[in-house]
Amino acid sequence: MADLGAFDLIVVGGGVNGAGIARDAVGRGLKVLIVEKDDFAEGTSSRSSKLVHGGLRYLEYYEFRLVHEALTERETLLAAAPHIIRPMRFVLPHSPEQRPAWLIRLGLFLYDHIGGRKTLPPTRVLDLRSALEGAPIRRDFRKAFEFSDCWVDDARLVLFNALDTNERGGDVRPGLALTTARRDGALWRATFADAGGATFEASARALVNAAGPWVSEVIGLAGGEAHNHVRLIKGSHIVVRKFWRGEHAYFLQHADKRLVFVIPYEGDLAVIGTTDIAYDDKPEKVAIAPDEVDYLLAIVNRYFVTVLKRDDILWTYSGVRPLFDDQSADPSAVTRDYFFDLDARDGEAPMLAIFGGKITTYRRLAEHALERLKPFFPAMGKPWTETAPLPGGDIPNGDFAAFLAEVRARRPWLAEPLAYALSRRHGTRIERVLGEARSEADLGRDFGGGLTEREARYLIAEEWARKADDILYRRTKCALHMTERERAAFADWFARAR
Repeated sequence: MADLGAFDLIVVGGGVNGAGIARDAVGRGLKVLIVEKDDFAEGTSSRSSKLVHGGLRYLEYYEFRLVHEALTERETLLAAAPHIIRPMRFVLPHSPEQRPAWLIRLGLFLYDHIGGRKTLPPTRVLDLRSALEGAPIRRDFRKAFEFSDCWVDDARLVLFNALDTNERGGDVRPGLALTTARRDGALWRATFADAGGATFEASARALVNAAGPWVSEVIGLAGGEAHNHVRLIKGSHIVVRKFWRGEHAYFLQHADKRLVFVIPYEGDLAVIGTTDIAYDDKPEKVAIAPDEVDYLLAIVNRYFVTVLKRDDILWTYSGVRPLFDDQSADPSAVTRDYFFDLDARDGEAPMLAIFGGKITTYRRLAEHALERLKPFFPAMGKPWTETAPLPGGDIPNGDFAAFLAEVRARRPWLAEPLAYALSRRHGTRIERVLGEARSEADLGRDFGGGLTEREARYLIAEEWARKADDILYRRTKCALHMTERERAAFADWFARAR
């Protein structure tokens, strides 16, 4: 059994919460090991609606603290990662059958003001009969409200937190699963295994359980007692061809008062979601159900002139949200706030378990998690992530358009769509990807969908890509623009390249 060493903190779980906690802890001077049994963001964190948002609908459930924190974080994260996060306008057609106009106006007034909005434009009212945004909407909807939020590449957000952890001295181990953890006085003794059966061990002064839907399982592996703090909620999305003009998104009220996003995705695509369904099976088995497909198609077809059918669906994805169980009867009403369970017995090593949370608030969650652990690490440094860019995000003034123009000027031979895609995926790290390339031929094999051999080799060497799908669906979304034959050819190449 290989010895990984002694650490201050072992973080179990490579989703956005685990990666965020590991990054923050390393930057405060702690020695950190983070393990993830599969790929970073492979579970819940890459299966979101791809938004950094305040959560407008949470106002109806009086989640004012959560919405305030999320809205504040929205602009903090936009400044930290302008390559993978960008502003987006959302059009909410008024449907009086669901909510009266005064209630929506009140909610959007709060949304504009309780989060300290600085750079994003405010809400406005649209006449759908004359506004461009109303062109694809059925004529029986006449009024809409337009507000601001942000889009995010969720999987790359996790990756950049893991990269920063690694580059600041943390030990980052995807593909390593916790098998046991036991207290030995003031230390945790943990064992791990990889997919090939190799085993490892490590010790730490504290254990952070950020395993998401597997949080209860990890508590059991650490000798804890099972409890009912976690409630699993399934959320599913469908992807279709984009069927409207403009870069704005839509926010639709369904007949049951739930709200569903219709969002521009990957240029010519659209992602539609999400559902909210109680889930009691194994998280790794999650998949969209036929009634969820019907539900999402029905809401789009209620509002849009274009009628979508099952044959229009190009891809689906589903995730399991590990929410804190507040005993709500309605899955949509279960709080999206986060909670901590600190198991700190006298004289013994602590374990901090994370419940709930959302992508938008991951950074603040990490700060609060380390506040809970500070009594065990009195020499821990101060919070630092609020003003620190993520890797690739050190774009002057956060001006992505100006940055892209510089990339095009430096590399005029780089085709415009590829220059844009690489700049979005890597930000200022695009120079690491392109290296000494002086022509398209220097990028090696073109796999289709905007994926080249040079970028694939970079992702294997620098971003822990261990499977073809790690690249095709998480580090990039190139699979969505490739044919089945192209995806198979890339998988064959990847098997040999590894």
